[in-house]
Amino acid sequence: MKRYLLFSLIVLFALPAHAQFKPQSPGEYAKAYDARRDSVIQFLANLVPADDLTRGHYFHITPRAYLGIDMEWQLARLDSITKNMSGDMFWMYPFTMLMNNGMDTYPQEVQDRLNDLWRTYRPYRGDTENHWVLYYSTLYLAAEKWPEYGGDRWFNGKSSKENMDEAREWLDHWMDLATTVGQGEYDSPHYIKVFVSPMALLYGYAKDPMMRQKAELMLDYLIADFAVESLNGLYAGATSRAYEREAIEPANTSAADFGWLFWGNAPPKYWGDAVLVAMSGYRPPYILYLIANDRDQPYAHRELKRTRHRIRHSLIKNQPVYKTTYLTNDYAIGFSQGGLLQPIQQMTWKLIWKVDKPTGVSNTFFTVQPYSEPFEGTMYFAEPTDQVNELIIRSKTEYGRANKWTGGSPFEQVYQEDDALIALYNVPKGTKHEFVSGFFSRNLDESVVDASGWIFNRAGGTYFAVYPMMKYTWQEDDAKARRLSSPAGKAGFVVQVAQASEFASFDAFKAAIRALELKTSIHDQPTATFTSLRGKKIEATYGEVPKVNGVPVDFDTWPLFESKYVEADKGSGKMLIKYGNMRHELDFNKLTKREWVEGWED
Repeated sequence: MKRYLLFSLIVLFALPAHAQFKPQSPGEYAKAYDARRDSVIQFLANLVPADDLTRGHYFHITPRAYLGIDMEWQLARLDSITKNMSGDMFWMYPFTMLMNNGMDTYPQEVQDRLNDLWRTYRPYRGDTENHWVLYYSTLYLAAEKWPEYGGDRWFNGKSSKENMDEAREWLDHWMDLATTVGQGEYDSPHYIKVFVSPMALLYGYAKDPMMRQKAELMLDYLIADFAVESLNGLYAGATSRAYEREAIEPANTSAADFGWLFWGNAPPKYWGDAVLVAMSGYRPPYILYLIANDRDQPYAHRELKRTRHRIRHSLIKNQPVYKTTYLTNDYAIGFSQGGLLQPIQQMTWKLIWKVDKPTGVSNTFFTVQPYSEPFEGTMYFAEPTDQVNELIIRSKTEYGRANKWTGGSPFEQVYQEDDALIALYNVPKGTKHEFVSGFFSRNLDESVVDASGWIFNRAGGTYFAVYPMMKYTWQEDDAKARRLSSPAGKAGFVVQVAQASEFASFDAFKAAIRALELKTSIHDQPTATFTSLRGKKIEATYGEVPKVNGVPVDFDTWPLFESKYVEADKGSGKMLIKYGNMRHELDFNKLTKREWVEGWED
């Protein structure tokens, strides 16, 4: 206790001076986090009335089991929902939560019946990164709970030891891959929950101390990745996967719920995965709370990720994904290079801006080419060309629509330097949905089409200018946005963002933008040359490596993580998290984590 108090005192002296962000002390943060943790448990435990036997699932049953209340209701709901099993790995992880939070208080015959589900129900392993993380983390915990079981007690005919060994081997492989070359399902405002949740289960309930340590390291790693790319608890930047509702409402996400639970800087949603993490006993390191909240000084953050495993149409199994996100106190804009980096739900780039009450608000701008040819599906899925789109649309109904707001395109190329971005498109004639769209939110305070060709936009403390390089029309039939639509196969957008506080007025921002060097062409290959507000000359031509101040961008030396807050070299298996003089190091080679304050080391 004395050592903790001394470290807390040292931390307070190590914090940098701030103009706006006034951080809680380590003790205040811990108290506030614990209050949010308790509130989400209480909320979900009481969400369904105890006299209503028609509603409620594991995320409502388990908090009641955890608190030891309404046993009759718990047993009735379990009897109902286990009669017709479904959910595969999405059943496995909430059931594993129940297994470790009160199921042992049930009558023995109920426990036996529930345990037997691991024999009678065969969950599908799935085919994505998050599916396998869920499947193997929960299979590991179930096998560890009953280590004496033979193959006759398991759905797959393997013994507990065989299941544990297989699960451990795959989890070790995934952790190594993610911490050396990056995640495949990266930075998703939705799927973050199904990476954080299984790691929280392992952290909270694994009996093997080494497995608990690995899980804790991965939790810190995943949440650091989120913290450094978030704006008021909302995930910023390019993402591998986002549902359409999340693309157009950044607060309508699992990430926002974690932003509230972890740091208290987003509106709570009280979704099930937050209660799972709350009950696991995990609390993010104090340094991540500081990083997630401090945007007093703008910064650029670079990351290296990877594509999902490609099985066709590529000589590279995992194409590198190059990302930059630029964050200020008022906005964040981030990109990936374009192309088919993830099937179906990719967001190649986006801008989000700060609003006081983001629930239900479309505080975002982005562009998209609504590609949905079978070439994409067959790159990542094993189904035949003539069937793949139909199978995708069964679960992702928006995929084939011309007016969809998510998805990658092989005909899109993007580059960003600081808060200036160029997006280029070269869509061959005959391509399905041969056009591009821009999402202009109806929540903008002002949007003006200027005679110069720039579209000037004002949103709270953020100004941004958009220059369409081609002819376009406006469509007013979208409830959340006006759609800028261009049928031109060759197209492009130049985007410059700034804080309103940088200018005396909106008119002053407009004048500054008009004065910037800008040359564009959509003849032959789309091309743009733009000198940004930050004095950087960006030259981008479709199909060529972009240049900054005359120098080609060196993607080969792109770091795994690089900003003032996080550093990690490709292949290192290590991450250094920084804030002021504070340091938090994760080492997956030695399976160690340590924290210190520079100048106060032991």
